[in-house]
Amino acid sequence: MEEGFEESIKAHLFSSSALIYEGAEGRRPYGFINTCLKSLVVEKFGEETWEKLRMQAEVQDTFMTYEVYEDAITLRLVQESCKMLNVSAEAVLKLFGEFFFSFCKMSGYDRMLRTLGRSLMEFIENLDALHSYLALSYQEMNAPSFRVERTADGEMLLHYYSDRRGLYHIVPGIIEAVAKDFFSSEVDMKVLNQFEEEEQTGKKEHVVFLVTQRKTTKKRKAKDAKIISKQEEKEIKKEMEEALKKMKLNYSVLPNYPVKRTHWDIVRSIVMFSHGNLSNYFTPSYPEKLWIEEKTFCNAFPFHIVFDNALKVKHAGVNIQKFVPGLQTKDIQLDEYFSIVHPAVTFTIDGIRKFINSQFVLKARSEMMPEFYRNQPALKLRGQMLWMETVDCMIYLCSPKLRSLKELEDRKMYISDIAQHDTTRDLILLNQQRLAEIELSNQLERKKEELRILSRNLEIEKKKTETLLYAMLPQHVANLLKEGKKVEAGEFKVCTILFSDVVTFTNICAACEPIQIVNMLNSMYSRFDRLTNIHDVYKVETIGDAYMVVGGVPVPADSHAERVANFALGMRIAAREVKSPVTGQPIQIRVGIHTGPVLAGVVGEKMPRYCLFGDTVNTASRMESHGVPDKIHLSPTAYSALKKKVFEIHERGEIEVKGKGKMSTYFLIQNLELSEDEIMGQAVVHSSSALDQEDIQSHSSDTGRWKES
Repeated sequence: MEEGFEESIKAHLFSSSALIYEGAEGRRPYGFINTCLKSLVVEKFGEETWEKLRMQAEVQDTFMTYEVYEDAITLRLVQESCKMLNVSAEAVLKLFGEFFFSFCKMSGYDRMLRTLGRSLMEFIENLDALHSYLALSYQEMNAPSFRVERTADGEMLLHYYSDRRGLYHIVPGIIEAVAKDFFSSEVDMKVLNQFEEEEQTGKKEHVVFLVTQRKTTKKRKAKDAKIISKQEEKEIKKEMEEALKKMKLNYSVLPNYPVKRTHWDIVRSIVMFSHGNLSNYFTPSYPEKLWIEEKTFCNAFPFHIVFDNALKVKHAGVNIQKFVPGLQTKDIQLDEYFSIVHPAVTFTIDGIRKFINSQFVLKARSEMMPEFYRNQPALKLRGQMLWMETVDCMIYLCSPKLRSLKELEDRKMYISDIAQHDTTRDLILLNQQRLAEIELSNQLERKKEELRILSRNLEIEKKKTETLLYAMLPQHVANLLKEGKKVEAGEFKVCTILFSDVVTFTNICAACEPIQIVNMLNSMYSRFDRLTNIHDVYKVETIGDAYMVVGGVPVPADSHAERVANFALGMRIAAREVKSPVTGQPIQIRVGIHTGPVLAGVVGEKMPRYCLFGDTVNTASRMESHGVPDKIHLSPTAYSALKKKVFEIHERGEIEVKGKGKMSTYFLIQNLELSEDEIMGQAVVHSSSALDQEDIQSHSSDTGRWKES
């Protein structure tokens, strides 16, 4: 990043826009500038780049148009842009200048910009007038100053003055865009000089650009126009003859003048300027003497000041004398009572003449005012400086610089104090309405931002609610309930159910504090919940130390038995990592598994649960209660579903099962193909007995929410 860039950006980001004001806390940009930066990044590089840039710069996503933000926000955005895009500060500033012109047009300033001048030179000369207008809405702006000169060979010298160093790279971006869009031309801008000048406000950067302008009219169009003119030559000749006849007729009815008139005087009286090219050669006529008396002039222009080379006031308008009483004193110095606010030049005749085409803003010095005026805001004047060569004096034709009726009242002024021909009257009233519209716009933007934040928070809360709902119910069932649809009970012809409990859990509860039991169960269940995602089984519920899962429900799957078997092996491994609060040794669990048909459905309205019904549930529970510590107990049907798979299974023998009679049961020992790490999900699983990794990942987003709230 080039030297001085950080300091200059912090001082002032934008030059020609001038949407910066200088207050007690220093210069701070409006949200309009930051919004433009955001739009630039989004349009040129995409939403993802802006989001990344915003996160790195640690700024918010949305900016209010008329709200003022700390300059550090804009500084960070530009600095991070240079780093992220790997471009120089000069390139970023020029790109911003080009885009800002388009952004202003899109924001409704198009017509205003087009009316600044009929040529690029006039456009630049009237930028200060635009800044003055914008100041009505954007309070006090700290705008740069521009001055244009014509060289002997027709090229243009653009003088740029600013007390913000290093930002002149924005100017070529804006001027090139304006020339191309408004004046169908291309410009080359070259820096001729760059130096500092001591002015009233301190050291100012003065950059001189050589501007070479070229028209972009295509030769082909001129050729086509020539062909068309030949085709219509006869018609045009006929029209010219008819026009000549009308001119002769008008000439014949002219009265006789005692004063002899030249040929062109007669032609001017006949030909309408709007229908010919004579307006391009118009030269005004002046009277031999000025037919207005001094008193009438001072009343007609109540706010004007005439002063000489030494800044001595010769005369002033009647109302400016009323509000600055010292101007009635003979030969007082103008700079004793006023300071120049804009353009920021030294208060000398040479300094003023340097910016003669700019609009001047003068501010009355409060220390020179009578006591009555010191308690109210200082009077500001804005207007035009005109040099009168014959009398060697400068005339300042001005008006009070007022933004609203409140400012008028604060200065103890009235509309009647302003001349009737002065448009300041209309500006005050119109801007009063505009300020009200801006305030309304601010309120709407704030409400919009509040709604956006509320919407975002609502979306977060909605996701939390959905997470909680999906923890209680299968996703497709929960979605049906959200849509207000009835959920019918479903029959599953075959599935595998698992129950587990903690050995000697009753004794542990009797010997420990409740919080210790909660911590132990939370540690154990958190590990079990993770395994449900890995092996894609559905956690039905937990009651105390009992943990129940099912494979093949609510989504049927042929591998339901293998999934539950691998999950059971993982449970046993995970239980070894959980310590008993009594002995400090790993806890032991009993696991029972049974395969069979079930009926599944939603039960309850206040706290609906997805429950399983049928003898298969009871039998699976019996396998757990009749099991052995640290063993996985299989029923005959579970054994049949697993015996041809890659599992080591030992026969337990025939046992008496409560409510079932005698049953031949089995113990699941291990998976012969998968290691413990693979069962625990610490390695990629690829086997016929488990889901492939893609299925696990895609399903984990849904099943990962089946946790106890």
